[in-house]
Amino acid sequence: MYLEFYGLKEKPFSVTADPNFLYLSKKHMEAISHMRYGIQERMGFLEITGEIGAGKTTVCKALLNQLDNNTKTAFILNGNLSEIQLLQAITEDFGIQVKVKNKITMLNELNKFLLEQLNHRNNVVLIIDEAQNLKPSLLEQVRLLSNLETEKEKLLQIILVGQPELREKLASGELKQLRQRIAIRYHIAPLSRHEARCYIAHRLHVAGCNNEDVFHKDALEEIFKFSGGIPRLINIVCDKSLLAGYTADKKTIDSSVVKKCAKEIEGVFDEHSQ
Repeated sequence: MYLEFYGLKEKPFSVTADPNFLYLSKKHMEAISHMRYGIQERMGFLEITGEIGAGKTTVCKALLNQLDNNTKTAFILNGNLSEIQLLQAITEDFGIQVKVKNKITMLNELNKFLLEQLNHRNNVVLIIDEAQNLKPSLLEQVRLLSNLETEKEKLLQIILVGQPELREKLASGELKQLRQRIAIRYHIAPLSRHEARCYIAHRLHVAGCNNEDVFHKDALEEIFKFSGGIPRLINIVCDKSLLAGYTADKKTIDSSVVKKCAKEIEGVFDEHSQ
């Protein structure tokens, strides 16, 4: 609705992960660097955490685009799986053909695949997103996958990606062996005030906006206060503010528009505006 009004070619603040709008902050680039290092050095287990909407999945997809053809990957997006379902998802994502889908057969085929990749001097990476949803028993099964190794190196690099609850879960006594195997940990912090402004400007520019003053500086401050620097929340409040600005025939969005939209997002409505 508001695209033509603001001179936009497409929606700048969609919450879907469009690679054309990719903006990597210093924290995001550091997270990718940590993962690349852990993969290249075959360090086994890595842990990446961040708040909801901090850009964890975006970082993982950016990593996948940076890896070379000698790195084979599987990316599991759903942590709410049974042990058999997880093994099946892993083998399928690696492109492993398994005729009999039981635990022993799938593990044997996975081990054979890993050894074949080693013979071709390839590295193999398993990324599990939303890993905080994995039950402790399933996390223990994931740990056992790391036992697939030679005397010199790990055959499978496993990256656990999740919300801060993942760290709490891994701190439990029953997962002590897994926790001790994690070689690299990195927490993706929210964007700084400056990064949040650059993020907004970047997305507006990619969407074709030529007006640098769509959001007044006071509005930008209000966006940061509401979002706390979380990219997903920035997207949500910016999108709603653009729609509200269009409805009010405002070419420049001020802090009052953002405040009103922020309240509505939180479910607080002004009775006089109803």
